[in-house]
Amino acid sequence: MESIERMTVLGTIVVVGDVIDDIIVRPRRAIRQNTDTPALIERHPGGSSANTAAWLGHIGADVHFFGQVGAADNDRHTCELERFGVKAHLVSDTERPTGTIVIIVEGEDRTMLTDRGANVVFDLDSVPQELIAIANYLHFTGHTIIDEPKRDSVIALIQRALAHGVTVSIDPATAGFISDFGVAEFLRLCAGVQILRPNEDEACLLAGVDDVDEATRVLTTLFPLVVTTCGRDGVIVGVAGNDLVRVPVEPIDVVDPTGAGDSFNAGLLAALARGLDPVAAATDAARVARSGLTSVGARPA
Repeated sequence: MESIERMTVLGTIVVVGDVIDDIIVRPRRAIRQNTDTPALIERHPGGSSANTAAWLGHIGADVHFFGQVGAADNDRHTCELERFGVKAHLVSDTERPTGTIVIIVEGEDRTMLTDRGANVVFDLDSVPQELIAIANYLHFTGHTIIDEPKRDSVIALIQRALAHGVTVSIDPATAGFISDFGVAEFLRLCAGVQILRPNEDEACLLAGVDDVDEATRVLTTLFPLVVTTCGRDGVIVGVAGNDLVRVPVEPIDVVDPTGAGDSFNAGLLAALARGLDPVAAATDAARVARSGLTSVGARPA
């Protein structure tokens, strides 16, 4: 795994959202129906937002994370976040289990079977106003947006952040959930967000076009900064009113793509917080993401 040095990341970053137990399955041959298939199976802490917080802490950011887990898992997940320097604020749920995802990894492709568990009912209003007031960035994912109990609270959280001059960043995650939820409603709930961080499928879905460059360009009419990841084809940086810039990425032998977008998000936010411009920040974020692709699991090894 490529080494990522800790650095001075200015300001405070608040991350809100999902905590998950990832069950990562790597079949050792083509999956056979109605019988056994040999596989390597590992359990790792995950959740897109929690992963991003872990990478931010690993890089050296002052990061606070808010989420909800099954009561029996609170100490374990708190320790997993704190070992990267994250200030973890986890609510214990006595009725619902911690969210779980079974991730079937076949090369660079993933199939995910998701039970969001306690994540669905985390109270966004519980994120303290005094912390929002001193934060520089607020980050969460589309998983938080689509949870039905949270829709009014999502709007309120964004508005609370904007009132204090906080830059709000959202990773749509994922195209399948957004399609089920509805693009128009998703975009409505994102009103006021300054940074949109889609992959190419999410960008095309949200923009309603098939070409990822055009999709990124369209989305810059709604979001001041759009940074679209395109796997081996690099990263597209779209700043409202400017020409698109494509940032290349180094080819790499991928061991596990799980969490690549989460580590990229951390690298991007940390670089922006250090004062880098969007293109330089995306370049740095790609370096952080690359370091996580050579080991199993979505967090720093």
